[in-house]
Amino acid sequence: MTTPSPTPTPTPKLADLAEEYEFLDADDRYRLIIDLGRTLDPMPEALKTDATLVRGCSASVWVYPTRTDDGSLHFLADSNAAITKGIIALVLLSVQDRAPAEVAAADIEGALAPFDLKNQLSSNRTQGIPNMIALIRETAGRYTG
Repeated sequence: MTTPSPTPTPTPKLADLAEEYEFLDADDRYRLIIDLGRTLDPMPEALKTDATLVRGCSASVWVYPTRTDDGSLHFLADSNAAITKGIIALVLLSVQDRAPAEVAAADIEGALAPFDLKNQLSSNRTQGIPNMIALIRETAGRYTG
């Protein structure tokens, strides 16, 4: 008899998450972001290389793109810090499983605006976000060329 595989944690929609986030206090917002990091697909250790490392983050963050059968981009990501893993998960919610051209054109900053991360987290936790976004856009650009 085979054991059924565990059901993956459903990934919330960004708009639903923003709505929930709005009503939480600072501690619960922090917890929500950390919990979001737990929804990321596991990233194999072999993919955590210098080439997939996001520069300029206070913690180590790795982002690796994959192409799905329909040509859309699915990013694997991880971090050695729980809050940073949650931040990259939040960033990816705005672009995950979309066509490369959509990813390249996505208003990621606008999608993240309701979360007001600069005022919710310390500056060293948010300083790497522009670099995460730049890496995602650059990656998408390579697939649209």
